[in-house]
Amino acid sequence: MEVSMAETEIVKKLIDINGKQCVSESEAMSRHTTFRIGGPAKVFVSPDNIEKIIKTIELLKKEEQEYFILGNGSNLLVADEGYNGIVVSTENLKELNIEKEDGDMTYIYAQAGVMLSRAAVLASESSLTGFEFAGGIPGSIGGAVSMNAGAYGGEIKDVIVSADVLMDNGSVVKMTNKELELSYRNSIIQKKNLVVLSAEFALKKGKKEGILAKMKDFSTRRRDKQPLEYASAGSTFKRPEGYFAGKLVDDAGLRGYRVGNVMVSEKHCGFVVNVGGGTCEEAKAVITHVREEVEKKFGVILEMEVRKLGWS
Repeated sequence: MEVSMAETEIVKKLIDINGKQCVSESEAMSRHTTFRIGGPAKVFVSPDNIEKIIKTIELLKKEEQEYFILGNGSNLLVADEGYNGIVVSTENLKELNIEKEDGDMTYIYAQAGVMLSRAAVLASESSLTGFEFAGGIPGSIGGAVSMNAGAYGGEIKDVIVSADVLMDNGSVVKMTNKELELSYRNSIIQKKNLVVLSAEFALKKGKKEGILAKMKDFSTRRRDKQPLEYASAGSTFKRPEGYFAGKLVDDAGLRGYRVGNVMVSEKHCGFVVNVGGGTCEEAKAVITHVREEVEKKFGVILEMEVRKLGWS
């Protein structure tokens, strides 16, 4: 993607804030998504502390630049043409620690770029229970709060106390669990396009062997049932009320349905996978066909859980 003179000035200003090592142009988004699909972002910036990410977003708003906040890219499908805007990655916001103890609760602080699996390991090593569900989710804290990530009966809303959130007006507000409006794969963060900077979680003391056993069980179940051998963006569709998306896809006769190098997983029909060298156009074709067939046969409209970037 060509960068104009005005955009060259933006790049210089981004480098002034973040340092040259944290700013790149024409960065392949396939390197930053678990789907391993996506063309280049015009500019890719990865601030290495919260102050810099605030200044970066302040600059982009002031200069009226289109931007996208990226976590681990585990729930994202990027266009083959890429993204004609600026991607702001939280990957370098990695501070994670046990903050305090209060009675039978222990509080963990995690910045937006911390991987859920890393937070789950810290919790288990500290004999803290409640975060076991998150051990195998391939996302970061920021994205997990934004979409209220969950698995095996647990969700972020069950353990989060508050999140420091960058508001649209540039202020940083500590939002409580209730204020975050966490619901099934949604939150006020998504609704208002806000930015999670960090979060605080409250966990109870438990028995380490029991915590580790539960995490091992979840890991085994995930490995047995999910197509982890292929690149994907996780569950492709949200769970329709009263149904399971994967079963609807399977019952529609679409197990293994394939376009090019993208297909409905034969192991779990709720996943659309990239078997190697897949493109966004192929993924879109598979997803569109699946949605059309399920609606035609069962009258159920499957809503995408995977987010889109660079295409509508």
